Amino acid sequence: MQIDEIFEGLLSKCEEYYDQDEVNLIRKAYLFGKEKHKDKKRLNGTDYMTHPLGVMEILLDMSVDASTIAASLIHETINHAGATKEEILEAFGSDVANIVATISKINRLELTDDSEYSAMNLRKVLVGMSEDIRVLFLKLADRLHNLRTADALNPEDRKRKVNETMTVLIPIAHRLGMYKIKGEMEDLCLKYSKPDVYEDILERLNATEKELKTSLEEMEESISEMLTEQNIPFRIKSRVKSVYSIYNKLNNGKTWEKIYDILALRVIVEKVSECYLTVGLIHAKYRPIPGRFKDYIAMPKQNMYQSLHTGVFGPDGHKYEVQIRTEEMDEFAEKGVAAHFAYKEKHQVIKNIMEQKLEIFRNLIESSDHLSDIEFESDVKSDLLNDSIYVFTPKGDVLELPKGATPIDFAYRIHTDVGDKTVGAIVNDTIVPLNYELSNNDVVKIKTSNTGTPNKEWLSFVKTSHAKNKIKAYFSKQEKEVYTERGKTILNNELRKRKMSFETVLSNETVKTICNELKLQDLDDLYFSIGTLRYTAAYILSLATEGKRDVHDVLLEKVLAKSQSSTKKNYKSDVLVNNEENIMVSLAKCCHPVRGDEIVGFVTKGEGVSVHRKDCPNLKNETERLIDVEWNVAGDNTYYAIVTVVCEMGKNYLLDIIGKATSKDVYVDAVKTKEKDNETIYELTVKMKNRDALENFMDSLKAFKFIKEVKRK
Repeated sequence: MQIDEIFEGLLSKCEEYYDQDEVNLIRKAYLFGKEKHKDKKRLNGTDYMTHPLGVMEILLDMSVDASTIAASLIHETINHAGATKEEILEAFGSDVANIVATISKINRLELTDDSEYSAMNLRKVLVGMSEDIRVLFLKLADRLHNLRTADALNPEDRKRKVNETMTVLIPIAHRLGMYKIKGEMEDLCLKYSKPDVYEDILERLNATEKELKTSLEEMEESISEMLTEQNIPFRIKSRVKSVYSIYNKLNNGKTWEKIYDILALRVIVEKVSECYLTVGLIHAKYRPIPGRFKDYIAMPKQNMYQSLHTGVFGPDGHKYEVQIRTEEMDEFAEKGVAAHFAYKEKHQVIKNIMEQKLEIFRNLIESSDHLSDIEFESDVKSDLLNDSIYVFTPKGDVLELPKGATPIDFAYRIHTDVGDKTVGAIVNDTIVPLNYELSNNDVVKIKTSNTGTPNKEWLSFVKTSHAKNKIKAYFSKQEKEVYTERGKTILNNELRKRKMSFETVLSNETVKTICNELKLQDLDDLYFSIGTLRYTAAYILSLATEGKRDVHDVLLEKVLAKSQSSTKKNYKSDVLVNNEENIMVSLAKCCHPVRGDEIVGFVTKGEGVSVHRKDCPNLKNETERLIDVEWNVAGDNTYYAIVTVVCEMGKNYLLDIIGKATSKDVYVDAVKTKEKDNETIYELTVKMKNRDALENFMDSLKAFKFIKEVKRK
């Protein structure tokens, strides 16, 4: 394939990520590099531009910005084609020129010898010179492509490249969390440095390729069925372990039979809670390999890598490594810090913000040899890896929004009135839908109309709580006005039907008394309560004319009127109030009663009966508004409860707890973890059929030696 064809194929990918000006910049860089390297060949006989194009392809997979892509196409024009920084500066601007000039200096550096001191010194020099971290991205991509074509080098040069890659560049890639590049570099270095070992491992893998592939497919299908049954959205990747990873384990004394993760699956779910639920499901079905569970979500690696790792014995006797993570974690695992530095520099404000972050990270890497893992992680989290984006108004004012924010979030950040009247949005001179996800440096213009109003669908995609609250407030106000007017009409109709006048029955004093009795604010609130059917107009008039009754009396009369029937019916409600099926019943969230608990009802103001456990502390001082209730024998629902588990400080015991829950037919819906006084405390939100199942689960947890206390909230 001709180099022009290769470039056009890559440029079509660029058009998916970059705007037209950026695409033009990349095309210009290609033509510049092509002219400078004209008639030059690489050692393997190919056109010289195949190398910049190969580097460009690697960088595209890392989601870097357009300036880095342009720099990759001309990164060797200073050292190998006679170009000058001034020439590049004039043609492409300071951003591209600085990257190319720095990479040109770095590419002249070499190890002075094979010592660790030399490697560490070169690492520091590389990082110190890379004031813009994108230079390191380019350096890593440059070396990876050179390794892919290293067969053409003489043995001595190849050995030097491999040694430098292993001792200098792979540790930097590891620090940056760029595992995809790191893994391929390791395999290629092993291929060139220990070809016999590399080929032997490859042959052993190839000999069982069909069997391993079949095993992976069967295991993938089994996990897919489990997650589908639990309604957990997911996708699965499967692979055979890399050659270098296997070599490294063998070199550390492991036998082939003791390598547990030759077969690997990666399960990607939507939520962190689903990561823990998934590993619990897998362990419930397949026997875990002792000591193989690692929780890198609760305790991320120093380069911010997060995932759950476990090893299990599959149905066919093979051992599997299973990694479970969210989409965001997976992107970071593939691209590392590069995933956080894909940005466009159209405005100096954003450029300055990002340069500050790059400088912070450069300093972190430079000093990281002296930092503990925890310190490094803390510094990166607090100083660098936030989830904010920066967008602009047409006047150039900058607004900070959370990642995933939309034009609606932007509009409400400007002013509530702007948000309420939004009818359209233009981002970077292009009309976009209102659920469009904004990116760094976007220029956002909001179109408003005096007749525009919020849409309830906005609540499904807005990101900021500020926007959500404003939208909800608008509809609450609108609905209140509608229900208030409806209540006023209903009350007036009832008065006309009874041939009563408003002034006679509902004087200001009477209205005030009724509002005090029902804990309402004013007459409009009274109308609203009638319009929402919280109270009937007839009941309000009865209060006005009889004076002594309250809502509790009315409800009790309704219940007692049916109390003479002792035959239980198959009601839809799980809880019966003297066999009355038309009373609104809800389970209290303060004490989470489950079937089998001793329960009592509490008559609420207009909200029916709230069902509590009899020992609920919230009812300690209540006597008048309590009412007898009982579980419906025909009910068949599941119930939520909160269980607190106090463990010894040490390893993460969550896996053992979730595994026990699964075996006891108890579903763990959510987990909160905190540490206090040398203890790890898990607060589990669990779902089960009844009290017996809950107590059975809690009793089984007490058998664990590492658990100090199990109690129900």
